[in-house]
Amino acid sequence: MTAPTLDVDPWLVREPRVDLRALPVSESVFTLSNGYLGIRGTLDEVEPFGMRGTYLSGVHETHPLSYPEGGFGHPDEGQALVTVHDGTPLRLLVDGVPLDVREVAPEVHERTLDLRAGTLDRRVRWRTPSGTTMEVTSRRLVSLAERSICAVRYEVRAVDGEAHVVVRSELAGGEATPTGVENDDPRVADALDRAFEPLLSTRTATGGSLGSRTRRSGITLAAAVDHQVEHGRVTVHVDPHRVVTTVAADLAAGESLGVVKFVGYSWSYDAGADSVAGEASAAVVSAADLGWEGLLAAQRRVLDELWATADVEVDGDRELQQALRYDVFQVFCSAVCISGAPVGAKGLTGMGYSGHTFWDVEGFVLPTLTLLYPDAAARLLRWRAGTLPSARDRAGTLGVDGAVFAWRTISGPEVSAYWPASTAALHVNADIARAFWLYENATGADPASVGGLEVLVETARAWTSLGHYDAAGAWHLFGVTGPDEYTGVVDDNVFTNLMARANLRRAADACRRQEPQARDLGVEAAETAAWEAAADAVCVPWDEGLRVHPMNDNFTAYADWPFEDEGDDYPIQAHHHYARFYRRQVLKQADLVQALWWCRDEFTAEEVARDLDYYEARTVRDSSLSAAVQAVVCAQAQHPDLALRYLRECALVDLRDVRGDTHEGLHLASVAGAWLAFVAGLGGLREDHEELEIAPLLPAALTRTAWSVTWRGALLRVETTRAGSTVTLVRGDGPVTVVVDGERRSVTADGPLRVPLRDPDPLLPEPTQPAGRAPRT
Repeated sequence: MTAPTLDVDPWLVREPRVDLRALPVSESVFTLSNGYLGIRGTLDEVEPFGMRGTYLSGVHETHPLSYPEGGFGHPDEGQALVTVHDGTPLRLLVDGVPLDVREVAPEVHERTLDLRAGTLDRRVRWRTPSGTTMEVTSRRLVSLAERSICAVRYEVRAVDGEAHVVVRSELAGGEATPTGVENDDPRVADALDRAFEPLLSTRTATGGSLGSRTRRSGITLAAAVDHQVEHGRVTVHVDPHRVVTTVAADLAAGESLGVVKFVGYSWSYDAGADSVAGEASAAVVSAADLGWEGLLAAQRRVLDELWATADVEVDGDRELQQALRYDVFQVFCSAVCISGAPVGAKGLTGMGYSGHTFWDVEGFVLPTLTLLYPDAAARLLRWRAGTLPSARDRAGTLGVDGAVFAWRTISGPEVSAYWPASTAALHVNADIARAFWLYENATGADPASVGGLEVLVETARAWTSLGHYDAAGAWHLFGVTGPDEYTGVVDDNVFTNLMARANLRRAADACRRQEPQARDLGVEAAETAAWEAAADAVCVPWDEGLRVHPMNDNFTAYADWPFEDEGDDYPIQAHHHYARFYRRQVLKQADLVQALWWCRDEFTAEEVARDLDYYEARTVRDSSLSAAVQAVVCAQAQHPDLALRYLRECALVDLRDVRGDTHEGLHLASVAGAWLAFVAGLGGLREDHEELEIAPLLPAALTRTAWSVTWRGALLRVETTRAGSTVTLVRGDGPVTVVVDGERRSVTADGPLRVPLRDPDPLLPEPTQPAGRAPRT
């Protein structure tokens, strides 16, 4: 897949010459979203395109799942995000000839995503067969203030001659949802291609509305459209599948036709079509009342506040500076208006993973939002807590107490058909519990506000049901899969065991602190004592000869993987059967190394150094989740230059299409992970103790870094240069205690705290990676 060539700019992502071969990737890169509504960066006139997509978070269709060999507890129904009514098409004819950039050979064709304005701009300039030079400029936004609204300002100008122009603006329903990305089962295509049953269509003088319902999942949705036109003649046609608004004008040299298009969306599980259509129409009225300039101003206000509280600065690497701001922008936009739905692994940027959410979101996206924009984190946590009934049902199917959360889902139930990487990946329970606990710790919020206590209790109950004491009194978890999917269904995965220990202890502590609420959940002292006893007895494998932690029982006894023979045969799972690599020392992604970060109190500095060195040589990073984790732990082990190389890989994963699959949508966990790699890696930030901690490092290639964090209502700014670091209390009441390089310090409103920059002090030389698998920067 071809990646677009982008200018490097600190605040803009600009493609100076649109490459049609790169459209599938650039459509993902130029996606606009607000967490409720997402629109891929397709061209205004639709053709050509890689994958069209307008999505509403939570709006999905179900489809059959089948198995050559059935088994008890296998999900029998899948879920997929579906493409909803598309309001972006604006087709242009000039003197009867359509604008088609495949044929007109434009003199200028550029697109720019403005990270401060929150808009996607496009400019096309060409000469028509009749000899007139024409120019089209468009500006698209998905509102960050009016959650249901997309708007486009479209202008056609006759530069140096006369022209008769017609703009055909469409609101189109019934688009087929691409299925080949994830599933080529024809029954899936049948369900998704015919996902919607039309219910209503209405016409107004300058637009109209459409309503429909998904045939299997029963979701009702509607879209409405209206236009404000300058110097044109308007006609409207409506049928059950589209609203077509046509604007015609005769332009003299230098004259322009302007169209502002407002599109509104709404959906519901239980409301009627008229009600949902009324909400979409009301959203359009609100947008039109604000007007184009009002929407732009509201967009700027939201983003001004984002950059005032979450900006990142890097001196010495302009490309990394651009990438980190882009990443912060996309993480924020993935959730700023979300409600009653999850963030998928691709957000609302493409059909990768069928729109499913995974533990990646609780592991990377939620901690980032917690420290940058906690309101959105709270909404996502409430959604996850709302899936507890499905998690309890899944636990019952598995014969387990408490709740077992889905590895892969849209609305709550488990929909993964491959159990070794899904049901066996029980660490998901602890990852989710950690996200709730970190939110409470970082914000100081009442855990009841997001449902955290109940999640901690039900996941702790699951662990005690799943665990097993041996004759010597050690507590084990058998038959599990850790984060690394190349080492499936093993005993005593260290990451899973330590995360379960933390989950059990945090649940017991929360029940003591909230005793009345815990009693309401049926928790008694004997139960919390059992949780703590299991936590204390957790088995943590150790190889005394190698003096490293085996990733799981016997891992260091597995055969080595022939890395030197692999060449370019990556990802491994695409070239070898699971039976070949499941019991080899090869990792798809960081696993034990992730425990070094998330369970840091369980390891000494020497163990961190030796474990990192051992697993770096065996990790091939066939998962985009890995680079961020490795960046953080490389910094933790005092290798800032290697940490920077991993940071660059995860930060640029989509702008450079590092993995060759950005056309399926952005890698949101890696995008969020880039911010974590920056602040938790190079900044040494840790939010998992009572007090915030930082331990800044500065790689040789950088001269300055700066970042912000929201901690218990206070906004702190951390700036690091060769001269040292300053920590400034930007907002909030002081003093704020910050542990800097292990020393408790106080930050007040009177002035910044200044500390010298320590030199890296690694215990071992910089680790090496398998042949050909060094960081891709």
